[in-house]
Amino acid sequence: MRLARPRILLLLVFFSPFLVRAQAVAPSGGDFSQNPDATKLPTNVIMVKGAWSSASDSVTPVPESGAVTDSIYINEYFRLAYTLSAGWTQKYTGPPPSDTGYYVLAQIRPTDALKGSTRGSILITAQDLFFTPSPATNVLELINYSKSNLQPDYKVERPPAEVSIAGHSFLRFDYGSPVADLHWHVLATQIRCHVLQFVFTTRDSTLAESLIQEMDHLKLPAEASPSAGSGGGEVPVCIKDYASDENVTERIDPVFTERHFNPVPVRILIGKEGQVKHIHFLSAFPDQAKAVTDALMQWRFRPYLRDGQPVEVETGVMFGHAPRRVTPSAVGAVSE
Repeated sequence: MRLARPRILLLLVFFSPFLVRAQAVAPSGGDFSQNPDATKLPTNVIMVKGAWSSASDSVTPVPESGAVTDSIYINEYFRLAYTLSAGWTQKYTGPPPSDTGYYVLAQIRPTDALKGSTRGSILITAQDLFFTPSPATNVLELINYSKSNLQPDYKVERPPAEVSIAGHSFLRFDYGSPVADLHWHVLATQIRCHVLQFVFTTRDSTLAESLIQEMDHLKLPAEASPSAGSGGGEVPVCIKDYASDENVTERIDPVFTERHFNPVPVRILIGKEGQVKHIHFLSAFPDQAKAVTDALMQWRFRPYLRDGQPVEVETGVMFGHAPRRVTPSAVGAVSE
């Protein structure tokens, strides 16, 4: 089983009050100053002890495996290619996904050469709609929920509305903090049952508009859309709660040797014949990941048919107690 590589904790210059979810960091333990045999931690690295993301193989792309190469952020899972604006770079990689399916995929900011005249940041995030604690089931509902639950200190500057970026439909939502003189410009679409978001944060809205215009070079799969984005074609069809009793023909429960009392969100790929092909743990202790893998590899599903032909399916399964869901509030059509 592949375990995710250690990550550098993302340091945010600006942050969104509802898009950036807090992620707990467990102490690594030990008094290193009194232990001559302890290894000193690298600079800018925080070791997280406990649950982590992992996968059953190192070949199948997962959301957190994207990276910036030659000034292009490439994410094979989302089939995304985003060319960074001249003078912008990524200094830190994001933390592992949360147990509610929230990802910080990349944080882009000006290089040292531009800092004097250009201030701002670009955050690329994803929210797994299988595990989100909000009552949203798509991009429209998630953005509307966020709009309706802004704190009093924030002001809606542009209500949610559809826009076209690089030939794809996005939902755009702008808001700001008059006290801090900060503005957030959110562009969201849906891919493989994830809400993919580009969040531009700056004090200079003219800068944000120029950065948004440069997104015309963005490359996304044809399925990307606020009202679609459910897979199919070259990727599996994503279906929430497909692992229900009527679809599972053989089930083996995992046997846990320890109790950690944490939720274990899992995404699985189901082959055309109903076998589990790939397992992606958003957050799990190593012993939990092994127990769940041993069990899931024995599960069998009814083949899913599309136009009379069996196709691969991607779905989510939650082991343990799921995080408490947020009370529904103002989820629905776009409105001021």
